[in-house]
Amino acid sequence: MPLFTKLLAAAAGLTLTAAVAAQTLFEPVYEENFPDPFVIEHQGEFIAYSTNAGENLPMATSRNLVDWKAVEDPARPGKRLDGMPTLAPWVKPGFTWAPEVMKIGKRWLLYYTANHRKRDVQCIGVAVADNPKGPFRDSSEAPFVCQFELGGTIDANPFRDTDGKLYMYYKSDGNRIGKNTIIWGQPMAADGMSLTGAPVELLRDDAKWEMRVVEAPSMIRVPGGYAMLYSAGYYGWNPEDRLSPYAMGYATCSGPLGPCKDATENPILRSYNDKEIGCLSGPGHQTIFRGQGGTFIAFHAWAKTGGCRKAADKRYLYVAPFGWDGKPQIAPGLRKNGERG
Repeated sequence: MPLFTKLLAAAAGLTLTAAVAAQTLFEPVYEENFPDPFVIEHQGEFIAYSTNAGENLPMATSRNLVDWKAVEDPARPGKRLDGMPTLAPWVKPGFTWAPEVMKIGKRWLLYYTANHRKRDVQCIGVAVADNPKGPFRDSSEAPFVCQFELGGTIDANPFRDTDGKLYMYYKSDGNRIGKNTIIWGQPMAADGMSLTGAPVELLRDDAKWEMRVVEAPSMIRVPGGYAMLYSAGYYGWNPEDRLSPYAMGYATCSGPLGPCKDATENPILRSYNDKEIGCLSGPGHQTIFRGQGGTFIAFHAWAKTGGCRKAADKRYLYVAPFGWDGKPQIAPGLRKNGERG
């Protein structure tokens, strides 16, 4: 096995055999622009949501996690359905990012990032629907949370603990104004419509590989405690390195509000270009979800050519099995033909 492959396996928390190493490690399952993906399973169907790409809330569905199709508008055959067709009064159109959805009671709540019309920073809103495909509606005059003095707030991640208590995690958008970026945690009210208590700092951009950016928190329960996956680094495709420096890391946490400690082996999944295992550029904005008896990770990465060059200004959806063995374990990605790598 080539040294690069061994190093990649260690960095990504993978155990690779020679046979697996000879295959492409990760390939997209949905080749449409679908950045910042979030996936849920509902009644045997997987529903994925992404940052705006024409629609405020693009959605795609799959029955097997490999074959995906856009959700169509039943009133307009062939046209994609917008899960949030009307924006809140405080929102400026065109900047609805990083949606995450949770069912609370009988309602579905959408936590999303959007541009504040008057303050020109990104903030987090919450919209409500009776169906996971919407239409989600937010009539609020103000954001759910926005740290104006810290550059705004993005990347909402709702979390329900085993005792039923709700928490919200988010990033203060300091890199927008030349400040540190920080991931915060805060308790939520039982209905998910408001925050309670005070925000608690959990992680900040204090490692070289993070390039002064930590974002996209994903809190999960693991044996013996909690872990937070996150993304870091410059998200774009760097022409000098021929790959994006965007990557994933994780921290272990003693409770839902920390304290949290960065893993020494970070990043756990990063860009690579190798003749045996293929090419991946800018993997990040991950989400962990369950379905069909398994646990999976979804993330985006840049569209690339066969020669590992930037193919288009698009980020595709990737899905892979996910596990925990003292640290994250990410298996080779699901294949387009329905087989697992």
